[in-house]
Amino acid sequence: MKISPDGQYLAMTVDRGEQDVLTVLRTDNLSVVKINQLPDDKSVGAFHWTSPDRLMFTAVRKLGSYEAPFGTGEWYAVNADGSQPRPLIFYGTRDATQRGKQVDNERFSLLDTLRDDDRNVIMEVNFPLSKEGAGTELVMMDTVTGRRTSLGRAPKPDCSIALDAAKKARFAVCTSSRGDEGEYDERSELYRREENGTWTLVSASKTGGKHLDVVHTTPDGIVFASQSDNSAPAAIGTLDTTDGSFTVLHQDKVADISRMIWSTDERSLLAVVTEAGAPKVTMIDEAHPDAEVYGSLASAFPGEMVDFSSATKDGNLIVVSVYSDSNPGELYLYDRKAGKARFLMQGRAWLKKEQMGSVKPFSVATRDGKTIHGYLTLPKGSSGKNLPLIVNPHGGPIGPRDTWRFNSEAQMFANRGYAVLQVNFRGSGGYGDAFRNAGHRQWAQGIQNDILDATHWAIQQGYADKERICIYGGSFGGYSSLMAPIREPGLFKCAVGYVGVYDMDMMFVKGDIPKRTSGQRFLRRTLGTDKAELRATSPTSQADKVGIPVLLVAGARDERAVPEQTEAMRDALVKAGNPPVETIIQSGEMHGFYKEENNLALYTKMLDFFGRHIGDRVTVGTPARTN
Repeated sequence: MKISPDGQYLAMTVDRGEQDVLTVLRTDNLSVVKINQLPDDKSVGAFHWTSPDRLMFTAVRKLGSYEAPFGTGEWYAVNADGSQPRPLIFYGTRDATQRGKQVDNERFSLLDTLRDDDRNVIMEVNFPLSKEGAGTELVMMDTVTGRRTSLGRAPKPDCSIALDAAKKARFAVCTSSRGDEGEYDERSELYRREENGTWTLVSASKTGGKHLDVVHTTPDGIVFASQSDNSAPAAIGTLDTTDGSFTVLHQDKVADISRMIWSTDERSLLAVVTEAGAPKVTMIDEAHPDAEVYGSLASAFPGEMVDFSSATKDGNLIVVSVYSDSNPGELYLYDRKAGKARFLMQGRAWLKKEQMGSVKPFSVATRDGKTIHGYLTLPKGSSGKNLPLIVNPHGGPIGPRDTWRFNSEAQMFANRGYAVLQVNFRGSGGYGDAFRNAGHRQWAQGIQNDILDATHWAIQQGYADKERICIYGGSFGGYSSLMAPIREPGLFKCAVGYVGVYDMDMMFVKGDIPKRTSGQRFLRRTLGTDKAELRATSPTSQADKVGIPVLLVAGARDERAVPEQTEAMRDALVKAGNPPVETIIQSGEMHGFYKEENNLALYTKMLDFFGRHIGDRVTVGTPARTN
């Protein structure tokens, strides 16, 4: 949710399953002013107030609940009351004054809404290298007419541009992940634009060096940046633009910065959040007046995460978000003059915080000396001991991670009496580049060792009944659900593979990843190309070692983990004499289900499956429906 600059309106995206819409409300009484819905099943993605009564937003397509929405490249603008709707950017054409020119996969991103300009915004345009020059351009866009004016180009392809206090192109961070021979080699360069328009190289780094990225330039001209050395978690600090020197403000030894909390005037970094386990807030600027406001609000919600969602231009009204492991999320409107917070709304209001399971962060030393972190959800009212356990590896494996915040799936399982184990294995994001990169070429070995070691930790600590453990995951988690039982026979009593990949050879020829050059390079890096290694990494090649009941689920329209992956795993299990209990290829669904009726059917079958294999001694009371 974002409040308009003058505080008259609130805008928010509302999830309707396969489609998200943009809803505008009146701040005083939360009455609906306008619901903006895009045609052709497109969803509203990012949105921004560009003036007190005008919004700008992107279009995306939702590819499945396990996959981030895919941007269509389109941008729209509309007034709060629905008047003056305007398509600003269409894929395949330029603005109204340049209809004859082809866009050629141009990608637009918003850099600045220009707080003191109610009509124009500044956008960054990335386009393929052509005879016209470098691949990044800065433009001023009129949000009423769609007209664009060039403000300059970056010094080379594959750059992002950062503004200075005067809203001029001042810095460019140029990156590449391809070496001279096409192999993976991460490089970055920081350029400064001089007053005469030329670009000066400030710093450069290859894979093993330090990589800078401009985060935010304040109205006072202070440049906040992050610095990473491809090893430890990234640091946040300030950048001296004359010599490129970096001054560290904060760097956690274990976890990356997951979120930054800015002052309402955008002049100060109030605090940073890290999440090795539960969110940890570290104050950076305690002298700023907003720091006192944040501290007061945080103390009013002990045990929960508090964040500034947005604020009016004068900073008097602040939308505050609150969430926790048991709270799906609440929104409040803080009035600085009155010194009071007004409740706005709660996500999933039918769920009661006091009835949810508790989430216990933990860390485990692995067999090869690494430290991994994760979360254990325990059923409400249980002793927390000797419980049936569902091990739930996340997707990825390179980059995504589990977090402490409310997880509806884990809570559903906990409500039925199961403990749920989620592991941020090597390869997971949020713990520094070295930890993330350690997951490459370790899909079947190191990553599975981490999952298995955490499972044994839960047994040793007395949380899990060693005779009642199943494993279930989606995407890469579906892969782990079949590979972990292969790696340690007898540990799991059943497995559910959901929109998973199981044949590594197939990943190079089917799906959306190999369609891109960058995707092919990623596959070579993370899986290798040795045929024997790919077979050894594929559950389909070792189906005879699974040896437990299996439920397989896929989306018929999935382009990431194509349904042929699930069919290949099914056929391999049949050939091994252990046919799946059921194989579901759901029509209309993609990489994770959206439709309520399909999810209801899936979870009903899944809960029955777990109940038959590890839940026969679970007591959870009498289920009831509330309206």
